[in-house]
Amino acid sequence: MASGIFAIFDDIAALMDDVAVASKIATRKTAGILGDDLAVNAEKATGFLSSRELPVLWAITKGSLLNKVIIVPIALLLQVFFPIAITVVLILGGFYLAYEGVEKIVHYLFHPAKTGEEVIAKREDNAEEVERAKIKSAVTTDFILSVEIVIIALGTVLERSLTVQILTVSVVALLATVGVYGIVALIVRMDDAGYALIKKSDNKGLLSKLGAFLVKALPVVIKSLAFIGTVALILVSGGIFVHNIDYLHHLLPALPAMLKEALVGLVAGFLVVAVVTLFQKMFKDRTSR
Repeated sequence: MASGIFAIFDDIAALMDDVAVASKIATRKTAGILGDDLAVNAEKATGFLSSRELPVLWAITKGSLLNKVIIVPIALLLQVFFPIAITVVLILGGFYLAYEGVEKIVHYLFHPAKTGEEVIAKREDNAEEVERAKIKSAVTTDFILSVEIVIIALGTVLERSLTVQILTVSVVALLATVGVYGIVALIVRMDDAGYALIKKSDNKGLLSKLGAFLVKALPVVIKSLAFIGTVALILVSGGIFVHNIDYLHHLLPALPAMLKEALVGLVAGFLVVAVVTLFQKMFKDRTSR
């Protein structure tokens, strides 16, 4: 009886060891997407009042966890019974990411920035609506990126047992959420940490200088993340198309991979933006009659 229990413990230990090794490999494979996920979601989780930053981030985090709960079992089932569906879902998600990235570029180029007074007034008028819309957008983008993360992680353990596949993909999915949004939380609270350091040091010494640096660095970090997040959306979408559409994979072989992915993402994004703009215009004309 005792030997049977020890045998079970030995099997569990061996399984956990296999999962740890597989998770390490899968995490390394998904590192690029995780970096893009961080940049995109950090940019989406900023721009709120200080008192609303953590509640908004928590709402996005809960949405991200729900995304993983939905995606992991579906990805495992599709991989077994209908693998072509995974490629279709990835490509559709790629179009959404490309649209989000290019729409930001178009908005920046063709819509002049509002004055501070206009922005404040707008936020006071419909702050809750803007907050809900931004949370929804962040969770939707997280869903697409999560699909990519889960599928890449699954691809690293296809030759392992089903148990190892389930545990490895689940571990990577959980690490993706906790790691990404933990770092995002640290970023959005940089200024509060800086003010606390300044207050604690009575505005003197090294701690005060560090606090002042954190306060001054936050706007720069947020602007940088807005740029990096936009680039990440385009690169991830372009990567999805290049890696899953055979024609694009072999197109322009002499072109550096990152440049080709950026060009493909931009073209796809502009096409979707054009189609969406056309439909919006048609719908507006029809309703105005």
